[in-house]
Amino acid sequence: MALPLLRRFLLPSFSLPARPTFHTSKSILTTLPSRPFSSTPSLPATYNQVRRGCRHAQPMRKAVSPALSTVLAPALKGVCLKVGITKPKKPNSAERKTARVRLSTGRIITAYIPGEGHNVQQHSVVLVRGGRSQDCPGVRYHLVRGAGDLGGVGNRATSRSKYGTKKPKAQTA
Repeated sequence: MALPLLRRFLLPSFSLPARPTFHTSKSILTTLPSRPFSSTPSLPATYNQVRRGCRHAQPMRKAVSPALSTVLAPALKGVCLKVGITKPKKPNSAERKTARVRLSTGRIITAYIPGEGHNVQQHSVVLVRGGRSQDCPGVRYHLVRGAGDLGGVGNRATSRSKYGTKKPKAQTA
C-alpha cells in the first residue's frame, strides 16, 4: 500500500492525469466569440426563448429580375414579340415604352425601353438586362440600347454609355 503512494510522489508530474481547471472570474460576455461587424456580443438563446420559437430562418428576398437570376446571367438575348405603351402608377403620368420579349431561355417577359425614341419592332433581336421600372407594374427588365437591333439614342450629350450613343465628332472651327 505504501508503494503506490511512494511511486506517485517520486514520478514526474506529467504522468499524472490532467484535471480540468475552471475560471469563475471571467464573465460570459468575454468568453463568447464575437460576431464580425457587430458592436454588441450575441448571447445564446435561453430555454424559454427556444420554447417560444425564436429560431426561425430569415425569409429569402425575392429576386428583382427572376428570369435572369435563375440562370445566373447578367443579360440575355431575346426576340421582341410586341411593342406597346404602359401607363405608370398613380402620382406619375406618362407613356412608358415597353416591349414583350421572348428570352433565349423560352421565358416571356415585359421590358422597358429607355431613352427618347426607339426602332424596336416585332422580331427585333434585343439584349435584356435586369432592373425594374419603378413606376410601371410588372416591368422588371430593361433593354440595352445600342445592342442587337435596338439602336442608340441620337443626339445624346450626357450618360452616352447608358444609351448606346457614340461620341460626337469634334467640330472644327
